[in-house]
Amino acid sequence: MRDRLATPTQRRAYGRGGINRVTSPWRANTVPYASILLGSLLPIWVLADVMPVVPPLGFLIFLSWRVMRPGLFPLWVGVPLGAFDDLFSGQPFGSAILLWSLTMIALELIETRFPWRGFWQDWFTASLAIILYICAAMVVSGATVTVFMAAAAVPQILFSVLLYPLFARLIAWLDKFRLSRSRRIG
Repeated sequence: MRDRLATPTQRRAYGRGGINRVTSPWRANTVPYASILLGSLLPIWVLADVMPVVPPLGFLIFLSWRVMRPGLFPLWVGVPLGAFDDLFSGQPFGSAILLWSLTMIALELIETRFPWRGFWQDWFTASLAIILYICAAMVVSGATVTVFMAAAAVPQILFSVLLYPLFARLIAWLDKFRLSRSRRIG
């Protein structure tokens, strides 16, 4: 009787589809890790050029997840994800393990100091992490860092910093997909 009297918006809100559904634990636990691993694999298909222009996609996705969802990853997750990135990035093994772990520790310290942030603070924090990551990756790679090498990394740094809001939007969409209701209870 109540459904006939209710408006269509009330029927949609309280009727079929919304109540009695729960998030899939499999999807909630695998989407963040799978997206980071896919981001680490994507630069393989990009044609290598003279200059590094492609941003470190695995690191950007990892950083976006960490900034958007601070409590999602344990502190030690930089080790296995960094090891996977090291296998496919061409960097010496252990560089991403070190840099991703240091990023997790630094972001955890920033999170405890400034628990409430806005988009601009997140973008500034992520930009600083991206700049430090790319510069530290050049140093850890074992190559002699010259002025020309540093100048060649500037487009990659700028491209990565400017792409961060797009990755934040992608991660927000993936997080919405991750937490959407999928199966009935009972």
